[in-house]
Amino acid sequence: MKHRPELTAALADVARIGPFFALDTDPGIAGHPLWRPFTELAGRALPDQIAAARARLGTGEERVAASLLFQGIAGRLWSPVLATAVEHGVVPDLDPARTYWRAASPGPVLLAAPEVAGLAADASAVHRVVIDRHLGPLVAALRAVTPVAEGLLWGNAASALAGALTVLAGARPGSSAPGAGLVRELLETPPLRGTGDLGSQGFRRRSCCLYYRVPGGGLCGDCALLKS
Repeated sequence: MKHRPELTAALADVARIGPFFALDTDPGIAGHPLWRPFTELAGRALPDQIAAARARLGTGEERVAASLLFQGIAGRLWSPVLATAVEHGVVPDLDPARTYWRAASPGPVLLAAPEVAGLAADASAVHRVVIDRHLGPLVAALRAVTPVAEGLLWGNAASALAGALTVLAGARPGSSAPGAGLVRELLETPPLRGTGDLGSQGFRRRSCCLYYRVPGGGLCGDCALLKS
């Protein structure tokens, strides 16, 4: 277990990479009315968040909104966890009941963890924190309220992980090789196994996030629908 001051410094460092890598540690957040536990995002607040995403995207298809909402949340979880693991050898030990998201905020989902401690970094710790505690319950919650395929959602998670690696490697080139090693290990572990391949030309997924069904949307660079 890493001491909190060490982890707080690591999180402050990786937050400089970009907004997806920011994880607020302000202790006052826990009592703020707009900051809510992640358990609510994967619970009673979820239908409203899907509806908000549908309105923001201009789509009438709930499953499209659910897919893209999930992909954004996955990117926000992967980014700081991956970066602190690779850059500082520590994984923030995020508990969904004490990890907060800010309601009614434009742009990337804002996340905070004011009481977080740190774990020694390895693929198992990253998997446990991001997939077992957060994305797994969110996948189940999404599929309970809208008809979106489980394989599509885990493809989104894999794509978001690969995207976090791309941004991290671009900002911190020394993290490219160790980051790719960690990402490959995660991609070889269920439920990400079989979702896509990380090669010399980047990541290519085996499913589609449905962004092409958004008005003005198209195919993403890693989409399975792109011609080789």
